[in-house]
Amino acid sequence: MGIVERKEREKAEMRRRIADVAIKMFVEEGYEKVSIRNIADKIEYSPATIYLYFKDKDRLLYEVQTEAFHKLTDHFRDKITDKDPFKRLEQLAMAYIGFAWENPELYDLMFIIKAPMNAIPEEERWEGGDGSYLALLDLVNECVEKKVIKYTDPNLAAMSMWAFAHGLISLQLRGRCLKATSYTVEDLPQVIEKAAREFLNNMKA
Repeated sequence: MGIVERKEREKAEMRRRIADVAIKMFVEEGYEKVSIRNIADKIEYSPATIYLYFKDKDRLLYEVQTEAFHKLTDHFRDKITDKDPFKRLEQLAMAYIGFAWENPELYDLMFIIKAPMNAIPEEERWEGGDGSYLALLDLVNECVEKKVIKYTDPNLAAMSMWAFAHGLISLQLRGRCLKATSYTVEDLPQVIEKAAREFLNNMKA
């Protein structure tokens, strides 16, 4: 291996190390409480070293988010197995909700906190979330083409389904459902899954 190749590999390894430590700290301590200096202290380097790889904390979170979305996309791939497109749509919805219950802190980093959206220029796509959203959109488009749902606009159907599931999940993760309803902590995950299934049934043609 030449000098250039070795240096590139070392840079990639350092970037990987920074991202691994950052995601652990963001999940365990909360994004707002973690600073570039905290991350640098954890890997025993100076903050200047972090800035060689990431412009700021938002850009570091953006990379962490991208990896989390890859994890969600892989989760979809494992859970969506049925041949029937509508049943696969239901599997996707349950997989999305299940991912949130299994990874609440990570879901918060991916979908709830504003950062790093303020760091992304308007002309730049939110590439991190593309894969998982396209998994939904492609499946909804198939359902529209086969006329198994009432919608004729795949984008509207996908956005409606995503918004419904995300709204329920966000209310639950922020404790709003528990405060506003008579359900118990133990009941709420099943209640939310049931509500999502009812929403899907109302979409069915």
